[in-house]
Amino acid sequence: MTEALIHTTAHTSGDTAAASETQQPAPAAVPVSADVPLSDADVEAAVHAIADRSRQAARRIAMANRSWKDRALRAVGDALQENTQAILAANAKDVAAGKANGTSAAMLDRLTLTEARIAGLVAALENLANLPDPVGNVVRGQTLPNGLRLRQVNVPMGVVAAIYEARPNVTVDIAGLALKSGNAVILRGGSAAEATNEVLVRVLREALESVGLPADAVQTVDQYGRAGANVLMRARGRVDVLIPRGGRDLIQTVVTNSAVPVIETGEGNVHIFIDESANEEMAVEILLNAKTQRPSVCNTVETLLVHSGSTVLPAVAAALSKAGVRLHADDRIRAALPASIEAEPATDEDWGTEYMNLDLAVAMVDSLDEAVQHIRTWSTGHTEAILTNDLSNAERFIAEVDSAAVIVNASTRFTDGGELGLGAEVGISTQKLHARGPMGLTELTTTKWIVQGEGQVRG
Repeated sequence: MTEALIHTTAHTSGDTAAASETQQPAPAAVPVSADVPLSDADVEAAVHAIADRSRQAARRIAMANRSWKDRALRAVGDALQENTQAILAANAKDVAAGKANGTSAAMLDRLTLTEARIAGLVAALENLANLPDPVGNVVRGQTLPNGLRLRQVNVPMGVVAAIYEARPNVTVDIAGLALKSGNAVILRGGSAAEATNEVLVRVLREALESVGLPADAVQTVDQYGRAGANVLMRARGRVDVLIPRGGRDLIQTVVTNSAVPVIETGEGNVHIFIDESANEEMAVEILLNAKTQRPSVCNTVETLLVHSGSTVLPAVAAALSKAGVRLHADDRIRAALPASIEAEPATDEDWGTEYMNLDLAVAMVDSLDEAVQHIRTWSTGHTEAILTNDLSNAERFIAEVDSAAVIVNASTRFTDGGELGLGAEVGISTQKLHARGPMGLTELTTTKWIVQGEGQVRG
């Protein structure tokens, strides 16, 4: 992709504080040549140079006020619209290569961009621009008996790195969230989306420059491959936090090998429990949405638990089967299904599988306690839902299920940063430290204690 294909909308800015900061030039990156492979030392030097430039950019972004950052977000949105055809052309190359390499249907779906999906990214950026700036938000504060005035405020993390695979939308989402929260970002988007991400990163960088913010607030190490990702994971002191987003293997590789603090996103072995009081029409509509709207994403339901006293199973199973869903059912479910509906015998492997396609595991349980126990045994801690007209059961389910998101009488597809009003998300955290669930702007900040006195000393 040549520079001539990339156009950004120019904006003038009256903000000068960040732009006028004295800068020291960071080391230049090591040039990449397809004919001359880089040594490990060269890759390390190159990634460190990128990280050093990110730290400089982070200091400038951290000083930008809300109006400046919002102008940048809108400039990125304008640039994405103007470069839609260039982005789609690059994406078509990645998708074609993926098909040739036997990439799974779920991964191809995540890899694919369309005009509608790009428009969705633009809308998400506008939503981010309309959200309050988390930087400077007072978490708590007080005046001590000795007169010291205390405030704990949100401040940017600094340099945020993200390692993900075959998800070019994440390139824009993370860059937008990082910008609004005052951070610089280093991206490793993987070889599957390399052509798409190359164009997206260039668009993002030029859009930032168009409003007077540093292009180095968005950088990538894709050109250095897995070796670059490995250096990024070890760049403690240069990178403040690392967020992996992808399948189990990618996430565990990062968690196991990273020296940089990691916010772990997790796979989604998502459950829906239909209790005996659930309404049939609602159950059918929710299950169809939760399983078939977009099967390749992590908030899609993978296991359905049905109370033995419920009467909705035939209607739910018929609707799912008609929609092309393949059922993996236990013996009791198979015995209760109409003869016209086929189901494979379920195994323990099915209860632990994140299918990310139109397969669904189905089990029958005799109580809420049994449903909760099944979820505790097999859940990845992402999202669980109950369909019920019993308020007591709903409250017990909320209290006893320990996942990042617990939903009552709605589709699991709502576990999403955009749907929950966060504008976008970096990922969905299934850990319990710092961030849990969809990670938006606040989750990309940390806190600083500000102590103001008038000469007090400690006795």
